[in-house]
Amino acid sequence: MIQRIQSVYLLLVTGLLILAMAFPVGTFVAADGAPYTFTNFGVNTGVIVHSTWGLFGLLLISAILAFGTIFLFRNRMLQIRISIFNAILMVGYYLSFAVFVYLLKDDLDASYNLSWALGLPLIALILNYLAIRAIGKDEVLVRATDRLR
Repeated sequence: MIQRIQSVYLLLVTGLLILAMAFPVGTFVAADGAPYTFTNFGVNTGVIVHSTWGLFGLLLISAILAFGTIFLFRNRMLQIRISIFNAILMVGYYLSFAVFVYLLKDDLDASYNLSWALGLPLIALILNYLAIRAIGKDEVLVRATDRLR
């Protein structure tokens, strides 16, 4: 379980995604200089709240899948499939994020500044890829030892 390197990778993916949920992903700066913080829950402009809860939902589902995948160590092919689906969800997070920024930028008539927290899901995506590779190597090793018996 935890002694396998892919379990460490998946645990790091879970931690990074939880951190990404907690920190703001950027700020919108209006024409008058007023900053609006953009979190995974939404953008609060003082009067109107623009909800972006879908971003939070994608990160939450990805974190739960990454953590749950750790415990599927007996079924490596299922682990690989769930990890690939998790990677697709993380790419979907970035696509959704780009759509929200595009729409909110026009709606708020503001410029957008990135935050460092936006890179956390990208690091998690890379670690997820490394976990998929390590799970595949384990599967090859198990199949090779089955042939030797």
